[in-house]
Amino acid sequence: MPEPGFTSTPLWQQTLAARRRGDDHHRQRERLRQSYLTLRENAAVLLAENARSMPGFTVHDISHVDALWETASLVCGDRVTLTPAEAYVLGCAFVLHDAAMGEAAYGTSVPEALGEQRWHDLVSVTYYHQQGCWPTREELDSPPAGIAETCRQTAIRETHAEQARRLVDQRWRSSAGNEIYLIEDLQLREAYGPLIGQLAASHWWPVDKLAEPFGQDLGSLTWQPSEWIIEPLKLACALRLADATQIDGRRAHTFLFSLRGPQGVSREHWRFQEHVSRPQLVGDRITYGSWRAFTSDDAAAWWLALDYLRGVDQELKKVDALLHDLRRDRLAARAVAGVDSPERFARHFPVTGWRPIDATVKVSDVPALVGTLGGEQLYGKEPEVALRELIQNAHDAVLARQALDPDFSDGRIEVRLAETAESWQLEVRDNGVGMDEESLVHGLLDFGTSGWSSARIRNRLPGLASGGFQPRGRFGIGFFSVFLLGRTVELITRRFDSAIGDARRLTFEGASHRPLLTPMSEPGDRAAPGTVVRVTLDKSPYDVQGLLYRTSDDRLGQLIRRLVLEHAVPIHVWEHRAAEPEVVAPFSLATGAPDAVYDRLYPPLTDSWRVTEEKHRLQLRDSFVERAVELRDDAGHRIGLAALWNDLRNKGPRSVLGLVTVNGFLAHETAAFAGYLAGRPSRASRDNADLIADQDQVRRWIRAQEQQLRATGSFTDSVQLELAYTLHNAFNRLPDDIAFAFAGRRLLRPSGIPAWAAGRDEVFMALGQPLSWRSRPPEVLHFESGQPVTLPEDWVLVCQMVPLLPLSEVFPDVLNRDPAYESARNQSELTWQKVWWRMSGGLNGLLLRALCRAWSCTVEDLLAPIEQRHWSDARTLDETVGPVEGYLLRRPSKGR
Repeated sequence: MPEPGFTSTPLWQQTLAARRRGDDHHRQRERLRQSYLTLRENAAVLLAENARSMPGFTVHDISHVDALWETASLVCGDRVTLTPAEAYVLGCAFVLHDAAMGEAAYGTSVPEALGEQRWHDLVSVTYYHQQGCWPTREELDSPPAGIAETCRQTAIRETHAEQARRLVDQRWRSSAGNEIYLIEDLQLREAYGPLIGQLAASHWWPVDKLAEPFGQDLGSLTWQPSEWIIEPLKLACALRLADATQIDGRRAHTFLFSLRGPQGVSREHWRFQEHVSRPQLVGDRITYGSWRAFTSDDAAAWWLALDYLRGVDQELKKVDALLHDLRRDRLAARAVAGVDSPERFARHFPVTGWRPIDATVKVSDVPALVGTLGGEQLYGKEPEVALRELIQNAHDAVLARQALDPDFSDGRIEVRLAETAESWQLEVRDNGVGMDEESLVHGLLDFGTSGWSSARIRNRLPGLASGGFQPRGRFGIGFFSVFLLGRTVELITRRFDSAIGDARRLTFEGASHRPLLTPMSEPGDRAAPGTVVRVTLDKSPYDVQGLLYRTSDDRLGQLIRRLVLEHAVPIHVWEHRAAEPEVVAPFSLATGAPDAVYDRLYPPLTDSWRVTEEKHRLQLRDSFVERAVELRDDAGHRIGLAALWNDLRNKGPRSVLGLVTVNGFLAHETAAFAGYLAGRPSRASRDNADLIADQDQVRRWIRAQEQQLRATGSFTDSVQLELAYTLHNAFNRLPDDIAFAFAGRRLLRPSGIPAWAAGRDEVFMALGQPLSWRSRPPEVLHFESGQPVTLPEDWVLVCQMVPLLPLSEVFPDVLNRDPAYESARNQSELTWQKVWWRMSGGLNGLLLRALCRAWSCTVEDLLAPIEQRHWSDARTLDETVGPVEGYLLRRPSKGR
């Protein structure tokens, strides 16, 4: 039987290969060689199972292990030699490092191997990334099949190195009940097993973590020559580089590609690796090439090859720098040839039919970018947005600590506004989970990522999902809004389960400058668990565009009550010079009674000089409780409590605007309704939001509102005119008894159109200025003078009160347009077809359809003649009003 190909590599030949003559250490060498070959044979079965669990991944079977002997020989070159003991340990690490890339290596299911906490955390984050929301407890325990499979593969990929360490001591049982170990030689397994496992795991570590665990050289075993010492650091470097550089076509067979059909990024990995020839060492550069040119269809694979080999290049350079700094023998391979530019790379990986141009977005000055986007450019000009974001982060931190420590019950947030000798300071303090240095640097300061949904935070705080934690803010992204308030920012934090000495201080002098991270080492620096953010305000909170500018009483408490509508953590608000804090108690919009919800959305006015306003507010509350209708999602949870009734907006001196919330915090206000509707952010600043409710759920709410108005006798002509367009947009029809237009001296309803049109041969449809209209009382007006106008009996003015955000986005204007004429939207001329497509979805379209039925004609009969007149119809009402633009609609003659 021929020997495997790896036995001809220089590394094998120089260390473990049998000598034909003159081998003084034949017995010792043979023992290591046979032990390795037995391990290889045993592990080949386990490695073959990898493809079952990770079919989209490139080859991780025994052929990959064998190829590592070749790439390790390439990486080490003639500059570094290995003893037989080192070669044995390195070879065993070759075998085990990817042996856990399949479920068979775990001895149980992946969720059980990972543990309930870590599995739930992984499901939670994956669900968030795929669905855009956090899962329920039921969804955590039984995630959808697609999410469960993604989590299983992610868990294997993330834990395979950790599991590889355990494989040395893992036992299997044969059919006869005998124990099976991958390394059968007991003495070698006990002597070298821990190091082999640690080396196998280390290929997944960052390079800078290698020096400490592998810095101490190991002597030979008692039965070996004394010179067979082991340098673990050299082996760790050789393993990671051999693995990183082994990317040629042997890992992506063309026939296997056709059988497995990988998708997405995995597919591109296969596509580029099946092109790659064996690497060569030219000088100190590893040089790759391609067997054939990449066509334009393979452009994505070509770019992935460049990105991947740039990563290999960085790995080689980091290892070389480590060995150089530690004054260790450096490996022969120190970089990858041709990856410094697409043009040079194309010499090694040629293309045909296209030209690679590196047009990726580059950021040469990251601090300047953060400075530009970290404040006004990203969040707008409202400084209170920063306060909202800071409170959200503090709120999440307390909830995270409660999830990790169920006995913690004293969570709180403190917000303080104070004047110093020369400036004002805002402080937001929490006693939540806090941050260690790793989370601070790679979570909070990683601009553009949301830390709570990152794998890094998930791994550093295991158990968040099992504890029911669902963040409201965007930890990392939201923090940078603080620069709306001021340039000088101080953050002090200490993780809740860490020592006092682990606290850290982070200071900023503007977002565009690099922050300063220091330990809390000065006497008296005893940071409590949690986080404090302290910002020096650029302007007084009472100035124009200052923090309190949009409050009516210049109080921090009023601003917080406006911003924080639902929360689970008490907020202690310290006004300037206050002796005691005002406590904003936790509240749930989802479960609160209608009157309590109203009081939370529109708080009581307690000042003595506002007694009249408070009486009016209470009257509106009674109306709201009577009118408001819940919106519920498919699971029956409340996602809104609102009244689609304009009277609440128009009564009295105090505006009652509808509030769109994101996770209980104010996103924006609207005159489209009174009450609140839950939304999800449509941009990073979260000052605008899309409703969580879908169209059907909003339709049910609108229909319930209509029924409420009818049942209470409140569905007056005024309300009908105001809601007609909304009702028509939502349902693509309008009830026959709802007024939607002025016709002569009366209001026109769908039921009245046939009789009104029957006695007329032509109708003039006015299209706006100089005419206007109002609903309270219903009348037509001259736009400039505001004087009432009486329309002729054959004139009609349709009242299209377009709904405001967010309802206009739920039911956009184009929703109900005539699909038979959609192609006309692209016509360059203003044809009758294009005009009809534009108006067909609204109330003007409703009127034209009704006229067509009354006159037994088509839309073309009505609009084509107007097109022939170049859309220039106009009629004069009187000398005061002047000409009015519109369409003269004529009944077609019977002979036509």
